[in-house]
Amino acid sequence: MTPSRLLTTLLLTLPLLACSPSDAAPSADAVKKAFTARFPDREVVSVAPSPVAGLYEVVIRSKRGVEVNYQVIYSDKDSKHLVIGEIVDVVNQKSVTGERAEQLAKKAEGEREKINFAKLPLAKAIKDVRGDGSRKLVVFSDPDCPFCKRLEKDSIAKLGNVTVYTFLMPLSQLHPDAERKSRAVWCSADPAAAWTALMREGKQPQGDGKCDAPIAEVAQLAEQYGISGTPALVFESGELVAGAIPAEEIEKRLARK
Repeated sequence: MTPSRLLTTLLLTLPLLACSPSDAAPSADAVKKAFTARFPDREVVSVAPSPVAGLYEVVIRSKRGVEVNYQVIYSDKDSKHLVIGEIVDVVNQKSVTGERAEQLAKKAEGEREKINFAKLPLAKAIKDVRGDGSRKLVVFSDPDCPFCKRLEKDSIAKLGNVTVYTFLMPLSQLHPDAERKSRAVWCSADPAAAWTALMREGKQPQGDGKCDAPIAEVAQLAEQYGISGTPALVFESGELVAGAIPAEEIEKRLARK
């Protein structure tokens, strides 16, 4: 068969493979039912047609501790095939998935529960009083985390009149030596000074770290609140914020009650 005849045959065949007007598209409820039947442990909050024919946007909600998360995936009508990725509108040069994810991120932020600051076991944290120490800030930190070091150097170092409570949270899978350093800091004669010297100047803590360091208790606390990475900051207002945010942003949040 010549290429031209093959193309003609394909063009004649395509209508047979396409949906005709008589083929009713499944409703969003039907797709949601099919998806839930296959994945009963997932909380589906919405299903809607996507810009791609035959694919449906499925929004899944999950919750860990105080954290709420929404995920966008795509499914066919029977949930036999899933697409986990990004749909890009080439004509308008925008990410359809990205725009939806931004909307859902704002929604998740509004649904995040507050942490009861008064109930945090601050005795299991390193206490560093700056100035009059009138304001309070909690930080979950890993001594080998580069973002934690950035937070200490570029943000926390600039704060005044604040008491900073640092919960040592070594992420051993990423940083194998972090727990040893955490224990050495906690067991030192002046944990606050040892921590500051390590994080800002790279000075290694002295000692063998053989004391009752609350590493396991802090890990359990982090899991309780859905904290899985460092740094994570908790403000007196109950806000939980992840990442090495600027000092100016910390100041704004410290002012909230």
